[in-house]
Amino acid sequence: MIERFELAKERIKEIVNENILPSLDGKFFQQEAEFILYGIEVLDKVESGKLCKLGLDELRELNSALYSKFKDNQVDITNKYLCALSAEIGAIIPYIFEKDLNNILIRMELFLEFYSAYIAAVQDDAEVKDEDLRNILYYYVSDYTKDAVFEKIHNMLSMDEDFATKLIMNSDWSDIRSLYFYGEYVTEIEERTLSYLNSLPYDTLKKMADTFTEGYRIGFITTSKDITKKKIVGIRYNLGFEPVVKLAIENFKKMGLKPTISRARMNLLQGRGIQRIGYQGACPSRQYEFEHKDDASLILDKHINTIKLEALENAYEAHQKEASLYGGPAVMEVFGEIAPQYELKDTILEYTEEQNKLITQYASKAMAIQNKYIKEEERSFTIIAFPTPDIGEPYDKIFDEVIKLNTLDYKLYQTVQQNIIDTLDLGEYAIVKGMNGNKTNLKVSLHKLGNPAKETKFENCVADVNIPVGEVFTSPVLKDTEGVLHVKKVFLNGLEYKDIMLTIRNGMVKEYTCSNFDTDEENQKFIKDNVLYHHDTLPMGEFAIGTNTTAFVMARKYGIEDKLPILIAEKTGPHFAFGDTCYSHAEDVKVYNPDGKEIIAKENECSLKRDEDPMNAYFNCHTDVTIPYDELGEISIVKEDNSVVTIIENGRFVLEGTMILNEALDSMN
Repeated sequence: MIERFELAKERIKEIVNENILPSLDGKFFQQEAEFILYGIEVLDKVESGKLCKLGLDELRELNSALYSKFKDNQVDITNKYLCALSAEIGAIIPYIFEKDLNNILIRMELFLEFYSAYIAAVQDDAEVKDEDLRNILYYYVSDYTKDAVFEKIHNMLSMDEDFATKLIMNSDWSDIRSLYFYGEYVTEIEERTLSYLNSLPYDTLKKMADTFTEGYRIGFITTSKDITKKKIVGIRYNLGFEPVVKLAIENFKKMGLKPTISRARMNLLQGRGIQRIGYQGACPSRQYEFEHKDDASLILDKHINTIKLEALENAYEAHQKEASLYGGPAVMEVFGEIAPQYELKDTILEYTEEQNKLITQYASKAMAIQNKYIKEEERSFTIIAFPTPDIGEPYDKIFDEVIKLNTLDYKLYQTVQQNIIDTLDLGEYAIVKGMNGNKTNLKVSLHKLGNPAKETKFENCVADVNIPVGEVFTSPVLKDTEGVLHVKKVFLNGLEYKDIMLTIRNGMVKEYTCSNFDTDEENQKFIKDNVLYHHDTLPMGEFAIGTNTTAFVMARKYGIEDKLPILIAEKTGPHFAFGDTCYSHAEDVKVYNPDGKEIIAKENECSLKRDEDPMNAYFNCHTDVTIPYDELGEISIVKEDNSVVTIIENGRFVLEGTMILNEALDSMN
């Protein structure tokens, strides 16, 4: 491998000074060659230890130079295969800092294959054929996918101390320079986040870490799962939060759990897209990621799907012992980023209808493989979120408010929410209506209780897996669930939707639109790609009532409603999730509320097909759409005798035993 690496490096050095290709193509390859060679220079600094001796300004300059590839205008190449090649070459940056020669080498060789194809065309006085470029890219993916998938699963499950864990535990986080040793893109935001955390008292940092890890532990308890059988926890976070993550690792170790901390990879072999899963730095260009999220459309077919699934099965089989010890992810999200405004271009790649079917098939089969080795009924998770400085001023006050929000009195909420659940359990269906310009008008069918003394329809969600506290939720009956769901502005998975409107018939999405773009076609495509995840329709998998008025008031006080993550936003009003239920793949696991009643509403008419038709039982997505309190006119339940009990009216709780929640709303006035 070292010999191949040296040969590739020498050939790339020659390309920088060659003038064989036409000007535009030649400039492209020279530019990419220069990037690779600069990456190799940085690799030498990493291997020699010189990187750690650089000053902060030098590290900033180096980081900026590496990631300028994604930010600055490059040679204007329109060929879709060259664009995909450029993005794949950019994927070497993290491997440089991990000193992973193999993953750098295979991308250098891919670059040289493309260059050779262009040279051959010039020598034959011909044009380069797209078919030839596709073949190069196709065989690159088919040849190396197996190794990439194995690497991904190994990093998720291996108990050997990984790159990030070593960095977290062995670095001095009072030194901002440490952020630059990951190989992730670092901005003022990550630096300022770390500086702010360093300014907090130890007790505050400990409180943040304890809330995070206790939520994980309590999640096992509330779902009657045995955490002592687990030895691995997967930690995900954003750069800048290392002082808290370090304390969390120590807490998890006391529970007998060892962390695995995987990087959020962005490449053709392990997946590209807008959503990243794993630890990550800043995004150098949201537009760039948007333009390259569907690069795999250039090569995706049934054969590639088969290769990926076989590789996944083999990787899990090789790690089956570790998989049985994996307890699930512990996720520390961030929010506050400025919402990206994407420019739609004709050159942006898109999956074909057939490829979209392959994607959904892969997602379903991949989930089945994962659940075979990491049993859903034995694992748990937790998610917590904190703001970054992007959220605006006063950042310190907002951060402190979020800490308080994440540590609210869950016993109080547990009691209030039980009052709501006791009322909801009496209903055949719920009515949800909007106000103040919100056009929502929904009827939501509820499950029937066989034994009301021992059974319940809604889960009483306190501060465990989803922090902060504040919701009751159920899986609605699809039959006769119908109407219109409308929200004037909502952020879902980092994307803003204006006037999103979903029409529901028998619990399934039948029509959808928004006002983000100029044409209905563009708006519908935006929703289908990013809310329906390429499905023609999705069921309403969850109906919930958020009770965290404190979160709502905090967001309104600082004008950050549009920046809240769904984790918090879903607690600030009723929300409806489209896709799988909250109990996906674990419907047969008994779950109980704190009052001892068993939750029986865990599935719907789709998930009931899981034994005979699993491909159509699960959709492998779950997207929450929340109506804020000030757009909420009514939530009522209708009982069997047609009598109506109102829970929320004109944005205020009116049910007895819940009106304490209005105190936060009153403080706004």
